[in-house]
Formats: sequence, structure tokens, C-alpha cells
Amino acid sequence: MNLVGSRALSGGPNPKTVLITGVSKGLGKALAVELAKQGHTVIGCSRAQDKLNSLQLELSSSSTSTSPSSEPNSLSSDRHLLINADVRSNSSVEELARTVMVKKGVPDIIVNNAGTINKNNKIWEVPEEEFDAVIDTNVKGLANMLRHFIPMMLVSKQGVIVNMSSGWGRSGAALVAPYCASKWAVEGLTKSVAKELPEGMAVVALNPGVINTDMLASCFGNSAGLYQTPESWAVKAATMILNLSAADNGASLTV
Repeated sequence: MNLVGSRALSGGPNPKTVLITGVSKGLGKALAVELAKQGHTVIGCSRAQDKLNSLQLELSSSSTSTSPSSEPNSLSSDRHLLINADVRSNSSVEELARTVMVKKGVPDIIVNNAGTINKNNKIWEVPEEEFDAVIDTNVKGLANMLRHFIPMMLVSKQGVIVNMSSGWGRSGAALVAPYCASKWAVEGLTKSVAKELPEGMAVVALNPGVINTDMLASCFGNSAGLYQTPESWAVKAATMILNLSAADNGASLTV
């Protein structure tokens, strides 16, 4: 784990509001549940309404179990905000930003987690629509989030943005060239945006490490089961993300 993550116990005395894209499964879901358990407010988006509905119940239950209140249900049911949105669509993200601002205000932390990968294939055998889906989600989706949420944060010159990268955003691998290209773009975009932000804000590229998710299974097959679960990862990742500060601006970090 990177040194940043050991600065302090996660959360600290002040609960934070964290927006997570791609929140309905995998790393996004695990991180959301962990943050809710620790008493933080989660804002999430996904295209899967059925999964958002079940996650809303899970987050409320997590918040309830950690609340000292004797009647926490009304609070916990309203605490977290999950929205059906498509990061690939600029207009969808624009509406997401408006809704978040009205209902929850400016998030303290944004985790740009939504992502997809191509099926294992040599680049000349990757269908055009599959290549486009990877770039549209992993790169354009990220740009859409930055376009609409950074202006909200600029008002107070505060906020941390975490762009989920990959070890394959810092190296190359056969059969996943579109994904590698998209994550190299995340790294470059992050470093450039870091130079545009005012003092007090931060944007970082975060490599989560190798985690047993559906995306890993698509590449590694059954051997994906040899790696840690999203839930065990989320405990470490939450600590690290919650303790990021302006001093980390522009960094490429690893959980």
C-alpha cells in the first residue's frame, strides 16, 4: 500500500461525501459499501437501475448498523444518493451534476471508477464497436465527469478527484491494447489536469492493483480467483482515498 494510505485512520472526525461512478458492481460497489460502513455519505451512478435499487438498500443497512441513533432508518435511507446515469453521455453527466448539486452539494471526493475492457483479442481483431466502448467509457466518460464537476469544486478551491487507472496504464499487455490505451490516457489526462487546478485541489491516478472482478476474469479466466476480493481491497482503498490531500495533486498512486 502506498505511504499516503497510512497517514491516519480513514474518515477521521469529519464524515465526507464521496461520489463514485460505476457504483453498481465490482470495485465501485465494494468501495461504496465500505464508505457507508465508516459513516461517510455515498453518491453513486450507474446504468443498471436494478443494481442501484439493491445497493441503495445495502448502503442504508450499512449506515444503520454503524449509527448510534435509536431511530436511524429515516436518516440512513436519505443519506446516500444513487442515480441512473451514463458517463459516456455528456448530457447525462450534465444532468447528474445538476442533481448532485441540488440534493447533496459539492462532493468532497470524486472517484471516477466506471470502466470497461475489451475481450481478449489482437488489436486487428477487436471490433470497432468494442474499441469505441472502451474509449467512450474509460476516457470520454472521465472527461465528461471532469467537465461538469470540476467547475463545482472551483468555487471553494477544494476537493479531490481520483481517476481509476491500472497497472496497464503504466505498461503494456497483449490482447488488451484498447484497455491499455485507455488507461495510459487516464494517466496523461490526470497529470495534465493537475497542472490546471488551483492550489487546494487535487487529482490523482490510482492503480487499484489486481482484484478478482468480472473485468479480471475476462482476461485471466479462472485464475482471477487467486487474487483478493473487492471487499478486502475496499478496506485499504477507502483509507487511502479518504486521506488524499492537495499535496498529492498529479500523483500516480497504487493501493
